[in-house]
Amino acid sequence: MNTTETVDVSGAPVMLDCQNVTRTYSEGPEDLTVLNSLSLQVRAGERVAIVGSSGSGKTTLLNLLGGLDSPTQGRIVIADEPLSGLGEAALGRFRNRYIGFVYQFHHLLAEFTALENAALPLIIRGQRKRDAEARAQALLDRVGMADRAQHKPGELSGGERQRVAIARALVTDPSLVLMDEPTGNLDQTTAATILALMDELARESACAFVIVTHDPALAAHQDRVLKLDGGHLVTNP
Repeated sequence: MNTTETVDVSGAPVMLDCQNVTRTYSEGPEDLTVLNSLSLQVRAGERVAIVGSSGSGKTTLLNLLGGLDSPTQGRIVIADEPLSGLGEAALGRFRNRYIGFVYQFHHLLAEFTALENAALPLIIRGQRKRDAEARAQALLDRVGMADRAQHKPGELSGGERQRVAIARALVTDPSLVLMDEPTGNLDQTTAATILALMDELARESACAFVIVTHDPALAAHQDRVLKLDGGHLVTNP
């Protein structure tokens, strides 16, 4: 994978705004602070990679950004909407509309085909099945899964399941995509295809990306690389 030119997003609206976010867990007699007064802004069309050692809190941060967990302190705003102001049902609708999430371990539904898995967010939104599957098929085509659309996850390799998960995350045209090691199970050629798709979406739809990775090549491909260290984000040297 080659590096890419940095996209100038200085005039773009802020899509993600984290201010002084802290996440503390109760561990026996002492509290464990994983994130400590962390702040981050990501603009529309910007791609930000977050690196750091195992256990540094990268996945915790993604869960907070996706509304899957709540900060102990601080504020997270996505597309001008504070997550703390949303109840559980409203938060689910908000995620479906604005956030795409690529998990490290796919989380595909075993009883559904690749096409059905990729179309599911649109069907949950209330879109007609025919239209949802047409959109899902188009994305499966773009990630190289056109001929595997009718296969269930148990019939797919790890890399193929990851490509389906990426199509599912992008099917709703989200404003923010959160990715946890998105190319970890992909060969170099397929990974390059996924990166090219991310580039196109960032340009075409001003979708913002936050990507957690251990892969230096994937990180270097993004507009900005930050390191999570001691609960804080710092510019990666």
